[in-house]
Amino acid sequence: MIPMRISKEEINELPLGQFEGEIILVEALDQVEEVLEQLRGVQILGFDTETRPAFRKGVQYQVSLLQLATTDQAFLFRLNKVGLPKPIQRILENPEIVKVGAAVLDDLRALKKISIGFEPKSFFDLNEELKKVGFENVGVRNLCGMVLNIRISKNEQVSNWEALELTSKQQVYAATDAWACLEIYKKLQYQGYLDTLFNR
Repeated sequence: MIPMRISKEEINELPLGQFEGEIILVEALDQVEEVLEQLRGVQILGFDTETRPAFRKGVQYQVSLLQLATTDQAFLFRLNKVGLPKPIQRILENPEIVKVGAAVLDDLRALKKISIGFEPKSFFDLNEELKKVGFENVGVRNLCGMVLNIRISKNEQVSNWEALELTSKQQVYAATDAWACLEIYKKLQYQGYLDTLFNR
């Protein structure tokens, strides 16, 4: 039975978990074709973005990183270097491919700022949808604790996502967030927790 609520203390007692698969960092447009090959036929993806934090009032940065994950691969697109490539935008706009994230509205708003005319489709927002089925705590960290029984680190969240090179810790953090959304969704769907959402 998956609990519907969790405390900070309970999360802190859980074992640390993270994405253990292959991380593909996309920093040049000529890498996009290869990524498309690997994503061909995929029907569901974990999704997230990262933005360089601004520590001064009135300073805002554009979205720096887009993460798409399968169970064993995570693709990190450095948007500050490659923009939002059209083939990747088409994946985000494809109604046949479900993209699972948490609090996706802000992510999509940020992506629309860098790609005029972007029309995202088939996004499943864990935060919004899971409240409807009774989850009292949402957010990736809470949901990882309740659904996956792991504690994920948030240490890299406010690091510089526009750094010349992303550290391995940053890459694992970014990959973990997108992968975790996918795994949470798959487990809840398999165990029937999402049935009421889909059977309306």
